[in-house]
Amino acid sequence: MDATGPPPPPTAVGSDVDGGTGSGGARTTTFFGLSTSALVAAGAAALVLVVVLVAAGTARLCARRRRGAKHLSMSRVEHAPSSGSLRQASSSSAPKEKDHAEAGAGTGTGTSSSDVASSSAAASYLESPVRRKPERISCAAAMDMGWGRWYDLEELEAATGGFSEENVVGEGGYGTVYRGVLAGGEVVAVKNLLDHKGQAEKEFKVEVEAIGKVRHKHLVGLVGYCAEGPKRMLVYEFVENGNLEQWLHGDVGPVSPLTWDIRMKIAVGTAKGIAYLHEGLEPKVVHRDIKSSNILLDKKWNPKVSDFGMAKVLGSGSSYVTTRVMGTFGYVAPEYASTGMLNESSDIYSFGVLLMELISGKRPVDYSKSVGEVNLVEWFKGMVGSRRVEQLVDPRIEDPPGARALNRVLLVCLRCIDSDAHKRPKMGQIVHMLEGDEFPFRTEHRTPRATHRTSPNNTRPLLMSEKVGADDLDRSMWR
Repeated sequence: MDATGPPPPPTAVGSDVDGGTGSGGARTTTFFGLSTSALVAAGAAALVLVVVLVAAGTARLCARRRRGAKHLSMSRVEHAPSSGSLRQASSSSAPKEKDHAEAGAGTGTGTSSSDVASSSAAASYLESPVRRKPERISCAAAMDMGWGRWYDLEELEAATGGFSEENVVGEGGYGTVYRGVLAGGEVVAVKNLLDHKGQAEKEFKVEVEAIGKVRHKHLVGLVGYCAEGPKRMLVYEFVENGNLEQWLHGDVGPVSPLTWDIRMKIAVGTAKGIAYLHEGLEPKVVHRDIKSSNILLDKKWNPKVSDFGMAKVLGSGSSYVTTRVMGTFGYVAPEYASTGMLNESSDIYSFGVLLMELISGKRPVDYSKSVGEVNLVEWFKGMVGSRRVEQLVDPRIEDPPGARALNRVLLVCLRCIDSDAHKRPKMGQIVHMLEGDEFPFRTEHRTPRATHRTSPNNTRPLLMSEKVGADDLDRSMWR
């Protein structure tokens, strides 16, 4: 044997290694040549890596699902560029009357409603140029657009009893309105738009863009919509007391339930709703079809302006928009009918006619009347000019208004229908005039032909205008 002795045996894996030369040295356990502390650190690093990878995979999966849901929702709207078709006109003495006066007035050169959408999310879907086969989405997966809900066609069919005749609450050239009860018990009005040469698509888009996000107590709320294949439907809050036309011109008996105070309440509320469209929104909205059948009433006679299918959005800086003349015969402003130039003054003229309708209980145009009474505006001005204002009041009003209150409202009417559209008051001013107790002109600046005097008993102010019109009255406070 060599003097150095035999070679030492190999150290086994996991064996204890003498950490020192003496018997008292520390001993360290190793695995594959690595110490325990190094193995613990490597394990922790591997665990962190696994957690990071799992989180990244989850995030990618969620992102894919969101993109898939968005793609699916967009595929539900089949975009169909609408033709400039006219709305069908219908004439009826029933509350379902929906007669529109329409005439070609050139192509639009102003800002259209699609330029500035009040509901950007819904508008982006409607303006998509991609035509896809609509895919059915279950009720549970209905989309929440931020202001309204996307309803499935089957859900609306169930709510309206298969769109049964029993649930019809209104109809006209635009389509049919049904009363519906949703699964949760909510009562709604479902407007099934008539697809006449693309008109359904056009009205659907206009209403979604114009009032999708608008919320006002005197404007009917749009709560949702449905678009499947050619079907276009709008879902509104249900207003349970019918419309103003039914109560003014329907068979309500010899005494009207619409007292003078209720009629003035309806006038003021309607004016506030229109004023919000004109002055409370940016861009402003012109309704373009103000009339009694579009004023809905609740159980407390609070009015709500409805039917925005012909509304136009006026972009910032635009004073008017040139468009095809549309509206209801008898309510359309003469300058709009002759030029096609639309702005908020057109709504103000229509409101003036509506106010005359409230006072008199007569239709704007009624061919069953004598020649002098066919046109409400002309008859109205003639009666005021001949100082027979008491005969303007609806005889079915059990307690007619006092002379001062009546004269004040008559003056507001005349201001609204001024032949010079620039001299008509704004809707906000009309609200103040109707709510106030003073006459809507400055008596110290009135002209001799526009003065008023009291009757011999000093209780009744009389209008003295021989030639009736807004030109006979001082306009300074309204400018």
